Amino acid sequence: MLVSLALLLLGALTAVAAPGLMARARWPEREPVVALWVWQCVVVGVLLSFALSMTFSAAAAWQAVRGHVFAPAPHGVVEAYALGAYGPWSAVIAVLLALGGVWTAAMLVREIHRARSRRRSRRSELLVRAPLLPGEEPGEGRLVVLEGERPGAWWLPGSAPQLVITTAALSRLKGRQLDAVLAHEQGHARARHDWLLHSSAALATGFPQVPFFAAFRDEMHRLVELAADDVASRRFGRLTIALALVELNEDRGVFGPAPATGAQVPLRVNRLLTPVERLTAARRLRLTAAAALVPAVPLVVAFVPGLSALR
Repeated sequence: MLVSLALLLLGALTAVAAPGLMARARWPEREPVVALWVWQCVVVGVLLSFALSMTFSAAAAWQAVRGHVFAPAPHGVVEAYALGAYGPWSAVIAVLLALGGVWTAAMLVREIHRARSRRRSRRSELLVRAPLLPGEEPGEGRLVVLEGERPGAWWLPGSAPQLVITTAALSRLKGRQLDAVLAHEQGHARARHDWLLHSSAALATGFPQVPFFAAFRDEMHRLVELAADDVASRRFGRLTIALALVELNEDRGVFGPAPATGAQVPLRVNRLLTPVERLTAARRLRLTAAAALVPAVPLVVAFVPGLSALR
């Protein structure tokens, strides 16, 4: 069996099938944290399939690569992979997949650079709009109140993370609604959701013609908000965070008949106001374990011929 082609086909089929399967499933809205884990495992499985396919294709095309990949392996293991049967297409496959890997790394580096630039720009703007008091050190306070006519609250990640909230939001949020909003943003920070958003954005930007990566980016944006909503609702109640979302967004036109932006906000409010039971702990465990096996499948495909030859 041509292991390289099998891995390439496995990665492609997973990328095609996964978005549809996740879209049809009803449980991700009930368990967004588990859904985030599943998506990450699927993406790792796809990328690992392509990386292993590149490795075996390169080993089949060039003797120097084969010597490094199979250096400690007995001759029988090398024969089990039938590298000589790959034909001239092995070099083409290896080069194309290598270029894809380099492009992926470049997109990740670019996204990290852009994120840092945006963060520095926001911090500079924050210092202009909310200057430090005498004797106050930069990043000393985790909560910054910003003068503003539009209600808003957001977490500014970094080495000294800060929560920014506008005066308009303070005037609108009543009772424990402010605490719920703070808990929501702190949920983002503790789970490092910014890394998920940057990684998914890099893949979707680097490969705009691949629906799988676009679905990954869109689902990361949706699921991290649902997960943070759940963090806040467990502490302060679903109604409290739902009312806080309404107060923060009702002037943005998101609750009209044709919302231009923030279309997910009404769905989040409806989800909070019409709660459904969580999955049982046993089912959450099964989903988590099954997702963890997805990256293991390409490893099994890659190593089975070699392990069989050692018998």
